[in-house]
Amino acid sequence: MKAPRAAHVVVDLGFGDAGKGTLTDWLVRRHGAQLVVRFNGGAQAGHNVVTDDGRHHTFSQLGAGTFVPGVATHLAHSTVFHPLALHVEAQYLAERGVPDALSRVTVSEHARVITPFHQAAGRLRELGRGARRHGTCGVGVGETMRDALSHPEATVLAADLCRPDVLIRKARAAQERLRAELAEVRRAAMGHPDSAPELGLLEDSDIPSRWVEAVRVIHPEQRVVGDGWLGPRLREGHTIFEGAQGVLLDEWRGFHPHTTWSTCTFEPALALLREQGFNGDVHRLGVLRAYATRHGEGPLPTEEASLAALVPEPHNTADGWQGGFRVGGFDAVLGRYALQVCGGVDSLALTHVDRLGPHWPVCSAYHAPSSTAEDEALVVRDEAGRVTALRPGAAQDLAWQARLTGALARCTPERTTLALGESADTRTQRFITWVEATLGVRVSVTSQGPRARDKRSRG
Repeated sequence: MKAPRAAHVVVDLGFGDAGKGTLTDWLVRRHGAQLVVRFNGGAQAGHNVVTDDGRHHTFSQLGAGTFVPGVATHLAHSTVFHPLALHVEAQYLAERGVPDALSRVTVSEHARVITPFHQAAGRLRELGRGARRHGTCGVGVGETMRDALSHPEATVLAADLCRPDVLIRKARAAQERLRAELAEVRRAAMGHPDSAPELGLLEDSDIPSRWVEAVRVIHPEQRVVGDGWLGPRLREGHTIFEGAQGVLLDEWRGFHPHTTWSTCTFEPALALLREQGFNGDVHRLGVLRAYATRHGEGPLPTEEASLAALVPEPHNTADGWQGGFRVGGFDAVLGRYALQVCGGVDSLALTHVDRLGPHWPVCSAYHAPSSTAEDEALVVRDEAGRVTALRPGAAQDLAWQARLTGALARCTPERTTLALGESADTRTQRFITWVEATLGVRVSVTSQGPRARDKRSRG
C-alpha cells in the first residue's frame, strides 16, 4: 500500500550543521518515503548520517536517505550541481555498501552547473580577501550563482551535459570570462601558497575539453530530466525535502557578507510544490541544536570556547576552506529571528540533546548600548532595555542585513544557566519545556544521537 501524499520540508534554523541529514534519514525510514528532493544549495552541503549498523557518510549532493535501499534523490532546478563531485560521492557510498547510489539520482535540466573554473574563481576571491574572508566552502556555488546572474545566456545548465558541443563552447567561454574578470585577483594571489592549482585551472586551455570528457562518467543522459518529471513522483507517496545550510546563512536574510548564495528558508521547496500542483499535506520542520554552532567566519553572539570541551565534534573539523568549528550557548534571539524570516514552522526538531548537562548555558536576550535612531530600528527592546529580537529588513535589502551584522557585533549576550537536573530524561524534558515557552513553537522530535534509533517522536 502506498503512503499517503505528503511532504516534510526540513530546514536548519541556525548557521547549518544542526542535523538536517540525520533527520532526513529518520523521516525516510519513519514514513517509508522513496524520494528525497534537494531544493537549495549545492555540493557544499555536509549532512552527516550514521546508520544503526555504524556506517557513516557526509552527504553532499545525494539525499541523506540514500542508505535506505531504493530511495531516490532529485536535485531540483533551484540547486547548483557539481557533476564530478556527485561521482566521487557515489564512489564513497559504494565503499559503504551502497553500490547503486548514482543510478538513483535525477537532476533538473535547469539546475546550474559548477565548472572547475567557477570553483577556482571562488577560491581565488577568498584568498584575496585575506583577514576579511567571508567563510567560503570552496566548492564554487557562490561563483556559479554570481556568474549566472551576470551572464544568464552563458550559464552552464544540467541539460548542457547531454549536448557536448554546447557544453564545450560554454565551458571555454566560462574559463576565458573568469580569467579576464579576475585579472587583478589572480595577480594578488600569485604569491599565496594555495593559489597555484586554482590559477592553473584558469590558465590551462586544455581543461575545458578534459572536463567535458570527464563529466560523461555520471551518464548525464540517464540523470537529467525535465522539470515536469517531479510532479508525478510527488503524488506517489511521502517525499522529504532536504534543505541545505541554515536560515541564518540565507543569501537575503543572513548576516551579510557571511552568507551563502542560496535561499535557505522553506520557500524554494514550497515553490516547487506549487509549481507541481501538489495538494497533499506539507509539514515544515525547523531544526535546532541544543546549543549554537557555526562553521567558519561570521557572527556567533553566544560563542563560548570553554563549551567546546563538553560538546566534541566528530564530523566537523577545521580542515578545508571553511575554517574552525565554533560553539556557544543556545541563542533564542537568533532562533526568533530565524522563525520570523522563514515564515514560521509547523514544529521543531531539537538535536544533540544527549549533550545537555545538569547546568546548561542559554541566552534569550542581548545587552547593547543605545545608539542612533537608525541603528535602533534594527532591534526590538523589552521594558528593561534588553534586545529580545532583530528586525528583518525589506526583501533583498543587503544593506540592511550588513547593518544587522554590525548590530550583532555590538551586542553582548545575557547568559543564563538552566538547572536541568541529573538524569538525561529530566534534562531533555526541562530543556524542551524551556524552548517551547521561549520560542512559542512545539517540539515534535528530539535526537539523542546520530542514528535513526536515537530519535524520539513527540507526536
